[in-house]
Amino acid sequence: MSRKPKRRFGGFLFLFMLVAAGAGFWAWQRYTSFAYRPMAGIEAGASVVVEAGDSLPVVLRKLRAAGIETGESIEWRVLARQLQAAGKLQVGEYPLDPTTTPRELLIAMRDGKVTQRRFTIVEGWNMRELRAALSRAAPLRHETTQLDDVALMKLLGHPGQHPEGRFLPETYLYTTGDSDLEVLRRAHDAMDKALASAWQQRGEDTVLKTPDEMLTLASIVEKETGIASERPQIAGLFARRLRIGMRLQTDPTVIYGMGSRYNGNIRKADLLTDTPYNTYTRAGLPPTPIAMPGIDALEAVANPATGDALFFVAIGDGSGRHLFARTLAEHQANVGRYLKNYRAQQGSASTAEKQ
Repeated sequence: MSRKPKRRFGGFLFLFMLVAAGAGFWAWQRYTSFAYRPMAGIEAGASVVVEAGDSLPVVLRKLRAAGIETGESIEWRVLARQLQAAGKLQVGEYPLDPTTTPRELLIAMRDGKVTQRRFTIVEGWNMRELRAALSRAAPLRHETTQLDDVALMKLLGHPGQHPEGRFLPETYLYTTGDSDLEVLRRAHDAMDKALASAWQQRGEDTVLKTPDEMLTLASIVEKETGIASERPQIAGLFARRLRIGMRLQTDPTVIYGMGSRYNGNIRKADLLTDTPYNTYTRAGLPPTPIAMPGIDALEAVANPATGDALFFVAIGDGSGRHLFARTLAEHQANVGRYLKNYRAQQGSASTAEKQ
């Protein structure tokens, strides 16, 4: 008689275990389906920003506010514990696309796989152009907009330094939360290193006395040509002029000295109007760089090409290249070639417009 209850107990235990296993399998299926199923409502190009102090519930509220279906919060908490992401969400902007799953997003936020944006300082930009471009860069935090150049350089840790030429043309990565000041600090440090490297590599017979003079001459070379192969030639030409006391007579310095008065054209009166940057009226280098030189321009000035040319002028055929000359007579002949090519280019453009 005692055996019958045991059989019933064993049957109930088996049934309980079967139900529990089924419930566990159902829960696991639901959990894995949640973790690996793309979240509905994500539009292409969407993102979510994790700010300092944001918890997982806060991030979920941001997702829901953006129209994204997140499912149950408890599932996110379980998944976060499994991935060891609980309490470890890193600050930044995270990209989303229609295939993003909860698991992928939590791993990205745990590992800090944030969206990286790019800001490029273009070779030949002056400080005014650099600051204007920075003011348009988003989503950078703008901490320098209201600062003048003097206050900016002091904040960067270089009080009294003229800002022109001090930021290396390069592409800098940044993330949401970074500031324009941080980008400028990195660009300044990069230029310091590039200039120090170029100065160490300078030729023994260089006419330049200081790294600052090298930076200034490199900025002029940068503005004079966009043709990489010509930079050493032009650097050598200017070095020879400096060595013999001949004025540089370079238009980009005149333009820089004109400031806002420059309207795209240089007149004879502008060449005769004396400013600290007018290398037609003053000998030697201008007092500061006139633009941001790239590494190629720095290296060209450090090791300029040898030769005997003292004059150069654009070919005028639209290629951006120049004609070099040893004597004034040769230079005047080259100027004649330039004018002929320039007029031919203008005529071709006029004919094309009429057609």
